[in-house]
Amino acid sequence: MAVPKKRTSKSRKRIRRNIWKGKAYRAAVKAFSLAESISTGRSKSFATAESISTGPSKGFTTTKSISTGPSKYYTAKEESSGSSK
Repeated sequence: MAVPKKRTSKSRKRIRRNIWKGKAYRAAVKAFSLAESISTGRSKSFATAESISTGPSKGFTTTKSISTGPSKYYTAKEESSGSSK
């Protein structure tokens, strides 16, 4: 098992802790700013329900159901009823 050769100084611990806290602070500010822009409607990176057009869709749609034909996988109940004659 790896063991540190020397003790970490208080200043180095403080530096590392402050870097870690700074990263967390910047992530929180960014998340809050993004949430604020979405709630006020000024967001340019998210499409909200009001901003999505309801015109004809282009590309793939999910309104049509696809028929796959008979299933090739059978349950045990189907096999037992089909094998007895």
